[in-house]
Amino acid sequence: MNILAIESSCDETAVAIVRDGREVLADCIASQAQMHQLYGGVVPEIASRKHIEVISLLAEQALTTAKLTRQEIDAIAVTYAPGLIGALLVGVNFAKSAALALDVPLIPVHHVRGHIAANYLAYPDLEPPFVCLCVSGGTSLIVNVKSYTEMEILGSTRDDAAGECFDKIARVLGLGYPGGGPMDRAAKGGDEKRFPLPRIKVQDAPLDVSFSGLKTATINLIHNLQQKGEEIPLADLAASFAAAVSEMLVPRLMAAAEQLGYGKIAVVGGVAANSRIRADLVQACEATSNQLFLPPLSLCGDNGAMIGSQAYYEFLAGKRANSALNAYANRDISLG
Repeated sequence: MNILAIESSCDETAVAIVRDGREVLADCIASQAQMHQLYGGVVPEIASRKHIEVISLLAEQALTTAKLTRQEIDAIAVTYAPGLIGALLVGVNFAKSAALALDVPLIPVHHVRGHIAANYLAYPDLEPPFVCLCVSGGTSLIVNVKSYTEMEILGSTRDDAAGECFDKIARVLGLGYPGGGPMDRAAKGGDEKRFPLPRIKVQDAPLDVSFSGLKTATINLIHNLQQKGEEIPLADLAASFAAAVSEMLVPRLMAAAEQLGYGKIAVVGGVAANSRIRADLVQACEATSNQLFLPPLSLCGDNGAMIGSQAYYEFLAGKRANSALNAYANRDISLG
């Protein structure tokens, strides 16, 4: 089954073609990151307009790359939630039109479910159940993946997402947007113990996290150094921040894994590209004999292939949409 999948939830326009949920025939992405660097973050209206400009061209490019005709597409999939509402609507409306024109089923896909499916592309033998840490610019979740389409949130952030915090700290430090990569590179060789940044615990919710206090403490530290005219030890600060984020995420994930007892742990999303978090995960899984599934860096960020993969399993479960499909800025992953 050839599924043409569309992802436009934020500042990447992506169109991919995936066969039977596991084989990527084409994965075309147009990034807007350089444009949004001028503003230190994503400008929703600009993002929406750029999606409109390139989405049709990307669809044609995907067909050419996959060496398929339009008649060989069996279904259209699209991210419909969560994300920037204007950006989502561009993808949803294009997908509805394409499905109508080709007379094929339309499959709506939850963005975070798509991230989880990125591991199906990287690891053809991976099957649910497993526990998954989903960490990106918009979300931080620990998910019990019971089946391909049945999922339960075990823990989440009470405020900011981990990726958002990396972006904000990078912006204050003048490292640019997006901040994850620059912060990771800046941390190389740094002393992670130089700055004792807070590790927040949520009372009565041991698997939940809260990053707002860490973000505020780090920004206040930077401002205090600047006000005193002192040089900011960039490597030490970045390493200390990454260590704090990792030590808030990894132990909670391991606790969830112990509770479930699946023996399989997956990690997805843009923050999964962070080298400190990846290293801590490898060490923790080796110590507990859990099997770790980490997607390659190319599948950590937003892409259309992950949407096409999850769409296949949503289709098998009977999920369809029609011309009334809408986009949603927020939607629980358990609702699909």
